[in-house]
Amino acid sequence: MTTTRLEAFSDGVIAILITIMVLELKVPHGTGREALAPLLPEFLTYVLSYVYLGIYWNNHHHMLHVTERVSGAVLWANLHLLFWLSLIPFATGWMGENSFAPLPTAIYGVVLLLAAVAWRILVRAIEVSEGPGSKLAAAIGTDTKGKVSALLYAVAIPAAFLHQAISEAIYVLVALMWLVPDRRIESRVAA
Repeated sequence: MTTTRLEAFSDGVIAILITIMVLELKVPHGTGREALAPLLPEFLTYVLSYVYLGIYWNNHHHMLHVTERVSGAVLWANLHLLFWLSLIPFATGWMGENSFAPLPTAIYGVVLLLAAVAWRILVRAIEVSEGPGSKLAAAIGTDTKGKVSALLYAVAIPAAFLHQAISEAIYVLVALMWLVPDRRIESRVAA
């Protein structure tokens, strides 16, 4: 299978996930600003999740442009990643509709953590498929940013039970860390 086909399939899944999330936003009953206030938690959660899905889509795109070979293990690892990403609309809706209550906020973090783990598994599958001299292996290096992200998610999950604002701040911080496309991969694409 070509990387183009894998990328197209993944793009379609991510587009559907974003569509599901936006369809979950409720239309306010009323015409004034006061009608929007109850929807603010859902909207803010939607924005954060939209950014996360955009980050995964962007980095996935760059990663596949330095990938030359798609093995069966890569296909399964990609499906594993898409599985965890497919739970983002559920976690988004639950956290938003319950105004960032502790358990939904923690579950949101669990989904983000497991998506990050799945990302690392996908990267590793590509590295194994292409060998130690692959462009991706050279670009990723020790993946400090990925490890720090996973550590922050692991801190945010139990922190949701202390104070949800701590978890929310960590989720925003990690998103901000990844908002700019991964320059390590981007430099290999340009080369």
